Amino acid sequence: MQAIGVDLGGTKIEVGIVDHQGQLLKSSRLATESAQGPQKIQAKLLKAIKEIIQSNKEPIAGIGVGIAGQVDGQTGVVHFAPNLPDWYEIPLQTTLFEEIKLPVKVMNDVRAITMGEWLFGAGQKASDLVCVFVGTGIGGGVVSGGRLLTGGSNSFAEVGHMAIDVNGPTCGCGNRGCWEAIAGGGGIAKQAQLLAKQDSFASKKLLELCEGKILNISAKTVVEAYHLKDPLAISLMEAVQNALIIGCANLVNLYNPTHFIIGGGVIDGAPGLIEGIKQGVKEKALSAPCRSLSILPARLGKQVGVVGAAAAIINELAN
Repeated sequence: MQAIGVDLGGTKIEVGIVDHQGQLLKSSRLATESAQGPQKIQAKLLKAIKEIIQSNKEPIAGIGVGIAGQVDGQTGVVHFAPNLPDWYEIPLQTTLFEEIKLPVKVMNDVRAITMGEWLFGAGQKASDLVCVFVGTGIGGGVVSGGRLLTGGSNSFAEVGHMAIDVNGPTCGCGNRGCWEAIAGGGGIAKQAQLLAKQDSFASKKLLELCEGKILNISAKTVVEAYHLKDPLAISLMEAVQNALIIGCANLVNLYNPTHFIIGGGVIDGAPGLIEGIKQGVKEKALSAPCRSLSILPARLGKQVGVVGAAAAIINELAN
C-alpha cells in the first residue's frame, strides 16, 4: 500500500509518497505563500498532489494531511490554523476528496507526527506512548492502550498550554506561563528579545548574530549562541530545559507511558537537552511510572510530518 502524506505549514507545503513500511519514496516541497489566502493555497496543494500521483507508477490508496491547527475529527474541517491567515472553517478534507476521489484524512500536525513515530519511528510496537514536539510552539500526542487519543472535540493533548509557571510570560493564547510560552521556539525568541532590550551588553553575542537587530533574534539565534558558550544563551537554555523537565514529568505522571518521544526544531538544534530531560524527569516524576519509561529522541527526522500524515491514512484504511 502506498499513500500520500502532506505537511501543510505556514511557510512550506511538503507532499510525499510513503509505503506501508513508512519509507518516503518521493517528495516535493513548495512555498505556502500563506498571505495568498485559503483558496489559492488549496489550489496549489491540489496541483502538487495531482502531479505526484501522475508521476507514480503504483496506485495511491489515500491522502493524509497534517496541519497546525484545530481540525474536526469527523469532517476534516479546519476550524482554525494559526499559521495560515484567514483559515477559519475550511472544508479541506471534502475539497480534496471531491477533486481527487481518494480517501482523505485531515488532522492536527502533531497528532500526525505521533502516528508516524508510533507506527514507523521510535515508538513502534508501544501500546502507551507520549510524543512531544518542541518547535515554534509545543504540541503533543498520546497513545494509550494501543489507541491514539483524540478527546471529545478532537483537541486532545494541547500540551503546549499546560501552565508551568502561573506568573510566567503571556502566551499567544492569552494565558500566562504556558509551557510553549517558556520553552517553545516563539517563547524563547520573545524572552531573548526582551533581555536584549534590557541589557545590550549581556546580550552582545545574540545581537552580533543577528546584525544588531533585536527583532531578528530567534530561537535559532539563541541555540547558536548557546553552542558558542554565550552566558546569556546558556542561562536561557537552562531555563528551557528546566521547563521541559517539568512539563515532561507532568505528562509521565499523568499518562504512564512506556515510551516518551521528544523532537522538533528546538530539540534538533540542541539534542543535548534530551539527556538533561531524562535525568530531570527521573528526579521529578513519581517513581512508579518511571520504572518502565524510556525517553527517546524522535527518529523520523525532517520528513516526520509527511510520513506521519501518510501513516494516519494508512492506519485508517488498514483498520
